[in-house]
Amino acid sequence: MKLRIILSIIYLLSLPIAAQSIKDLQKQQRELQQQLEETSKMLKQTKQNETATENKLNLLNNDIQTRKKLIRNIQSEINTLNGEMGTLRQRRNNLQKELEAHKEDYARLVRETHYADMQQSPLLFLLSAENFQQLIRRVQYMQQFAAYRKEQVKKIESIQSNIDIQNTLLEERKQNRSTALQSQKREQDKLTRDERKQKDMLQALKKQEKDLIAKQQAQQKKVDALNKQIEEMIAKQVRTTTTLTKEQQLIAGGFEANQGRLPWPVEKGFISGHFGKHQHPIHEHVTVNNKGIYLQTVIGAQARSIYEGEVTSCAQINGSYAVIIQHGNYRTVYSPLKKIYVKQGDKIKAKQAIGDIVTDTTEDNKTELYFQIYKDRSIINPSLWLAQ
Repeated sequence: MKLRIILSIIYLLSLPIAAQSIKDLQKQQRELQQQLEETSKMLKQTKQNETATENKLNLLNNDIQTRKKLIRNIQSEINTLNGEMGTLRQRRNNLQKELEAHKEDYARLVRETHYADMQQSPLLFLLSAENFQQLIRRVQYMQQFAAYRKEQVKKIESIQSNIDIQNTLLEERKQNRSTALQSQKREQDKLTRDERKQKDMLQALKKQEKDLIAKQQAQQKKVDALNKQIEEMIAKQVRTTTTLTKEQQLIAGGFEANQGRLPWPVEKGFISGHFGKHQHPIHEHVTVNNKGIYLQTVIGAQARSIYEGEVTSCAQINGSYAVIIQHGNYRTVYSPLKKIYVKQGDKIKAKQAIGDIVTDTTEDNKTELYFQIYKDRSIINPSLWLAQ
């Protein structure tokens, strides 16, 4: 009996944990669905024709990766539900055995009581007592016996009620699993369709590879020139800065303490270009070296500061703006912006809008922010600082 009680307690404590796990998985699914909707919106904002472009392929690649995450997440939910269902079935079976045992005990008790009643009525049982003390003991015995019968009935009713609860929970989990399986099938079909599109688009772009590589190299030269100008501006700012004020030290400490938790410089979007040297995502023989990250977003999106600080530069480079914000001995850089809402010397709050991100109509309406982080004069990987 003690073992049954312990197992029951463990089971009851485990249910909220499992439920929380399901809840977390479903929350993640909603977030992934939202990301897919954002990518879908970006795809709709590209030039509406059948021409394959690198921008469309990048968006499609992101869509595929996000959908794979979603499918894995749904599978985790199905696995969790299967585990819960197994636990519920085991619990129900254990309760059923316990119920049968109690019913059998109660039936034996009724049979024995009925046999005793046939041999001697309760009243005669009391009146046949040899003395007053024995009479009192017999009264107490009959009261205890009656209470025991009532307790047995209550136990049977309680166990039956618990079995009904397990059956209800089991049915709920079955329905949830059915819904999850349908969702997984739906997403798998979409993934298959997207991968087919991806293959067709890659084949189309391969035919243009020579021109696309030349275009990419020209773009890299522009980025290199932008990086050089930004590095020179930051180097000058660092040289002219003597020691940080107490306020700047506090801001730098807060910035550093929030590594991995800082908000994104765009409200919606995804990382379309990663930091550092790596192979081009489309052209096998081309290497890119990014000194920041690229964040693709929707047309009309704004860049926003990832932390409080002070604007130290609003420079016009290649027909657009680059804004530098100082956070103590850290600096963040946002470009290209077509319209800015800040000026040099402005005190900025976290998530405050800085300016509108340029939409490149010559690049299939791509709206992409180039974002950098410097510590003094050293460039660092922004991906390690932003919330995941």
